[in-house]
Amino acid sequence: MFSVYQAIVLGIVQGLTEFLPVSSSAHLILVPWLLKWQEDPGLAFDVVLHLGTLLALLIFYWREWLAMVMSLGNGNRVQRRLLFLLIVASVPGAIIGVLLEKQAETIFRSPVLIACTLATLGVLLWAADAIGSKKRKLGDLTLIDGVLIGLSQALAIIPGVSRSGATITTARVLGIERADAANFSFLMATPIIAGAGLMEARKFMHSGLTPQLGWGFAASAVFGLIAIAWLLNYVRTHSYRSFAIYRIALAILVIAVAFARG
Repeated sequence: MFSVYQAIVLGIVQGLTEFLPVSSSAHLILVPWLLKWQEDPGLAFDVVLHLGTLLALLIFYWREWLAMVMSLGNGNRVQRRLLFLLIVASVPGAIIGVLLEKQAETIFRSPVLIACTLATLGVLLWAADAIGSKKRKLGDLTLIDGVLIGLSQALAIIPGVSRSGATITTARVLGIERADAANFSFLMATPIIAGAGLMEARKFMHSGLTPQLGWGFAASAVFGLIAIAWLLNYVRTHSYRSFAIYRIALAILVIAVAFARG
């Protein structure tokens, strides 16, 4: 069984990288690979980490979700429209996630493939963030915008793509300003993470809670909350360029290590 220390490290990694546009799935594969950890945390641990980031989302955005739910009865058309767009945007990711679940657990886990997707999305994020005027707000999103951003979220089934990276990149291409691109990405992640987590939780619900699961959950939730707050504050005055550079640098490191290990 992997240690509590490893559980905390992976919890921190999940919490930070689920919301920063650098790919949590890639980091959860690459960190044990780089550190040569032999133990497999297992499905239960992976699900618990995602439930931790779900808790972070619900804590940070509970007012927004409450307003959207209440809009079904109070006639707030702006909030009701946002809820509709989030539902539409969540459908492609849910469908493709179910269809490609097996591939995501096997052929998509190669470190070299992850390095390629990290670098490719890094370049795309850099370009999308830098080119053109980006002044549209959350309230300017159209049905087509929601569908396109939802389709990009579906690509996150491939480790290295990044759910937040793909959706923020697409939102920036569509002209959405930086903070609102991140806000829509995070709001859209809530139903996807909740659905996937609850579906997988049924498979291990009788296995019991271990210290590793508890510490991993706590670390994921705490650092997920920190990552959301930090990123939204950061992009108000900075571009996404630093995340693109990080993705490319990590890709180079992974390829170098892979070749060095033969």
